[in-house]
Order: sequence, then C-alpha cells, then structure tokens
Amino acid sequence: MRLILGSQSPRRKDLLAQIGIAPDDVRPADIDETPHRGELPRPYCLRMAREKVRAVSAAPDELVLCADTTVALGRRILGKPADAGEAAAFLYAMSGRRHRVVTAVALRLGDRIWDREVVTQVRMKQLSDAEINAYLASGEWQGKAGGYGIQGRAGAFVPWIGGSFSAVVGLPLAETATLLRAAGYPLDAERT
Repeated sequence: MRLILGSQSPRRKDLLAQIGIAPDDVRPADIDETPHRGELPRPYCLRMAREKVRAVSAAPDELVLCADTTVALGRRILGKPADAGEAAAFLYAMSGRRHRVVTAVALRLGDRIWDREVVTQVRMKQLSDAEINAYLASGEWQGKAGGYGIQGRAGAFVPWIGGSFSAVVGLPLAETATLLRAAGYPLDAERT
C-alpha cells in the first residue's frame, strides 16, 4: 500500500518521519479554506481535513493522509494570517490567555475515510510589544494557524500545554498512528 501525504507542510513530513514513515508521494490538496458563516473551530477543522483528503487524486490502492490545524480563541477561528498586521492582532489576542489548537487528521483509501480530531489547550504568556515585533520580523508567523509555530521561536511564549505537542505542530502522532493501523498501513516496527 502506498501512502500519499496530501500536504506541502514540511513539519508534517518531519513528524511522520519521527514514527518511521516516509510518504511515497506528496500531493498537496488545493481547497477553499474559508470558514462558513458561524462555523465553530472543531467542526471547521474536521471539515477541512475531510475536504482535503477527498480533493487529493489517488489510485484505489493508495492511502491518502491529510490534516488541518486551527487555532481557536473561544468560538473564534484564528487561521493563517494574511499579513503581519493580522498576525500581530492574533498574538495580542492570545497574549496572557489560553487558547485551543485543534488538529484534524483524515485518511482515505478508495471511498472509505477514517478521521480524528485532537484538541490541545495552550497557554501563552503575556507578550511585550518588543517580543511581538521581533517575532513578526522573523517571518516565522507566515503560513501558520494563529500566526505562530510552537516548534520555533514562539516556543518561548508558551509556558504550558495540555495535550499533544505534535498536534500543535501540525500532526498528532499517536492518533495518526492509530488511524494508519486501522486503515491497514503497517508502521515501521510492524513491517517485515
């Protein structure tokens, strides 16, 4: 069985490597990621993962893996910021508060879909103007839900998480491994 990663995220590819998996091919899904009016973060994130996995072209014997990560501040979805101004607004909104990071994973083999969502609580310390400006100048905020990446410089902003660190980075490894097994894909230690 061939594994197709439906994401161009280098972080997701690196996370899969941590559990001994190298995708046979990478085919990023191209979908509209605009939330529906009034859509809540968890349903939105799961919908995105499912739409991505359906959008990737694959042969019937190819297993497609897609994921979506969303930052939720209350009922508000903080997606990928359009510019540095929006990234700054996100960081100021999360400063000194807890937020949730929702990551949904979807697998598709033929017409069958397996999916799972993981919610991690994250507390961000009170951020100074200097910290936010330096982070914005680094450019790390680009292309990241909520305008930050915990695996980079913003790791210094997060004194506590409750849940899966790998899910905050972009792919919950324990849950992904469980889904892969359910779909019949052997993990590294199970291959002969």
